[in-house]
Amino acid sequence: MIRVGLAHCQPSYEGISVPWGPGKSYPEIERLLGDRAGEGPFNEVYAAVRAALYGLGLDADRFGTPDWNPIGDLVAAGSSIVLKPNLIRHWNPAQDGRGGTVQSVITHGAVIRAVADYAMVASGPDGSVVIAEAPQMDCDFDRIREIVGLDSIIEEYERVIDRELEVIDLRREAVVFKDGVIEERRALPGDPLGYRAVDLGDRSFFTGSGLDPNRFRGADYDPGPTAEHHSGGRNAYLLSETVLSADLVINLPKLKTHKKTGVTLALKNLVGINGDKNWLPHHSLGSVDEGGDEFPESKLIDRIRSRATEIARPFLAKGRGLKFFQMARRMEAATRGDEFIRSGNWYGNRTTWRMCCDLNRCLYYSDKQGAHFDAPAAVRTVLTIIDGVLAGEGEGPLAPGDVPLGVVIAGTDPLAVDLVAVRLMGFDEVRLEKLKGPMLDEGLRITSVRDAADVCVGEVDRGKFAVLDRTLDEIRCERIFEPHAGWKGHVERTASNPRDPGVIR
Repeated sequence: MIRVGLAHCQPSYEGISVPWGPGKSYPEIERLLGDRAGEGPFNEVYAAVRAALYGLGLDADRFGTPDWNPIGDLVAAGSSIVLKPNLIRHWNPAQDGRGGTVQSVITHGAVIRAVADYAMVASGPDGSVVIAEAPQMDCDFDRIREIVGLDSIIEEYERVIDRELEVIDLRREAVVFKDGVIEERRALPGDPLGYRAVDLGDRSFFTGSGLDPNRFRGADYDPGPTAEHHSGGRNAYLLSETVLSADLVINLPKLKTHKKTGVTLALKNLVGINGDKNWLPHHSLGSVDEGGDEFPESKLIDRIRSRATEIARPFLAKGRGLKFFQMARRMEAATRGDEFIRSGNWYGNRTTWRMCCDLNRCLYYSDKQGAHFDAPAAVRTVLTIIDGVLAGEGEGPLAPGDVPLGVVIAGTDPLAVDLVAVRLMGFDEVRLEKLKGPMLDEGLRITSVRDAADVCVGEVDRGKFAVLDRTLDEIRCERIFEPHAGWKGHVERTASNPRDPGVIR
């Protein structure tokens, strides 16, 4: 059985403040922070991270003692540990009255702080802890640091334990959008250790898919790099050396919906370890009938839009015609709104989920020495801790509505962790190719899960310390999340679905 820890807590971040300390003198944290551990208000989110690690069963025999070291179960003292949160963007457009805040978009600082504390304990004074992330191209990283409280956490460590917490923006370029068009570009330092091209070759999830690499479209206007790195037997990704050379990676996703893959969660969060998003296929040009997944049907208006976008790409890549194309985007928004399917933002996207699973293969089968694609099993352990305190529904990942869920989920199998999250959302994993594909796959395995019955859950109720062993079918869904518009009616668990004993009708 593959174990997952599930902890319940308050369904908000109210009552806590930077630098997000525990507000309680846990014996294992007193060894790290001394008297500072008990300062400030009680941090229930911190307690939930602790409970999720306990529910997972890490270093269980020493829980409650000063020697409890849950992350030390996974990595030796003196090691390098990388924390990979979801810091995709510094605002939520749904704050305009549609019920969303930035806190349902990004991993909260209280979760990051709690995990960083336990990583500091595990790595010891001779080790290192780094936060690394490649957010969306238009993210203001200075603003993200402020929202999350990263600089306050850094100052706390410097003052209290004389330890450094490095924060790295893994992007090599930032942009400014106006009316959906890139208006300005700015070079960034990127990863100080550089980047490594990892080529899966025929071990990619794209192998045998029938998708045409010449139809692949990435994150920028020029489709050339996207097709180039996924043609001629290649399936290559440019990834952070800081991440690939770490002794342990801790994945810290947000629990929310996603326009291209249905949900974000553990598998999708690894998009943020790359150094060039234009190496990442996001969708395939054209309708399904044409061999693409950009939109479902060959409607004239969608075909015209697709053709117009292709005509615009070379001009926009050279920074030409910006005013004209911005005007065109404004006119489209005024006439069609946002509720139409474009750019692969629907349940029929066959491209993005494969790219996400490829990134997991790259990480799980690589280490400091390089790639190990001939290994019988993954060479790397990744700990995932999902922030589901305030989750996101609807127009995720960028403009979700807030869902006060009050959970933290932890596990070392990304598929198992995602299954627990999906059940809490009221979604059906069988209708999510990103989850079904890796379970059925016979190639380089990124999960030990073959069936939902393979997962057991160590559940810890709010304010409790007893761990209740549950099956996945015993995990309750309080209400079904609203999917992204392109996924409505195609991902929810329904009353007629016999695989659905856990959803409340």
